[in-house]
Amino acid sequence: MIVSPFPQVSLIRLVIVLFWLFAPDLDLAAQTSPPARERVVIPFHGDPRVRSERPEGPIPRNLRVITDDEFAPLHFADPDGQPVGFSVDLMRAVCERMSVNCTIQVRRFDTLLQTLADGQADVVAAAIPVTAQIKARFHVSRVYHRLPARFVAPAAFDAVRLGAGLAGVKVAVPRETAHAAFLAAHFPGAARTETRDLDSALLMLERGEVDAVFGDGQAQSLWLGARGRGGFNFAGGPYLSVPHFGEGIGFVLRPDEPFLKRSVDYALQSLWDDGTYARLFLRYFPVSPF
Repeated sequence: MIVSPFPQVSLIRLVIVLFWLFAPDLDLAAQTSPPARERVVIPFHGDPRVRSERPEGPIPRNLRVITDDEFAPLHFADPDGQPVGFSVDLMRAVCERMSVNCTIQVRRFDTLLQTLADGQADVVAAAIPVTAQIKARFHVSRVYHRLPARFVAPAAFDAVRLGAGLAGVKVAVPRETAHAAFLAAHFPGAARTETRDLDSALLMLERGEVDAVFGDGQAQSLWLGARGRGGFNFAGGPYLSVPHFGEGIGFVLRPDEPFLKRSVDYALQSLWDDGTYARLFLRYFPVSPF
């Protein structure tokens, strides 16, 4: 059994689900266009000098892809109950680039890896972090997404205070998380307030009870996007400490298909090169977590 190490579905993530449910016909350009003069960061997770070669070898012509539908915006259900999200749509684009057919089915998150191990699926497209244990059991594609840690603060927050170690700055952070451990290790001078969850921390920020919040940048990007920033913004970062926040997320593949990983990696590289990755990223992250 696996349990997602990422924050559970919260009010923040419900925002994007409700948006898709009740505003499906809005112009995508209106959803994704950044404010004037704002530079939207599209991340590249890897060494751009390392290029995958086009693989030569047999791969299945029909791929059985499984996912979960409770982790927006990476994977969730659209108004018709069909799986969508950044991970799901990126996998669809990978299949199209490889010229293979993909059937995408929804399973419980805690059954995904066992279903793959039992040979009942070929690919898992879900927020399963890349770890040594996962790589020992399965093939894993190149990382296509990471969950950075970020500070969120009022727009007038003086970023110089980050360089000073946040001495005396009141920062809310969810308790017993990698974010709390990172904050304590790297900003020991901050006046930390540990909260039940990220929603509680952001509520304290809105009320003016703290100067900043430190937590999951992806969830906070949705919060900023839902409120049109509302006088708040990211400050400093992004923070991508592998010991604290992991290597990232990749597609998990059957270990008995030696050419499938290479084909998926090559397709991901191609999708980055032609801008498809960027278009999908902006669709689901109008405010970049990076």
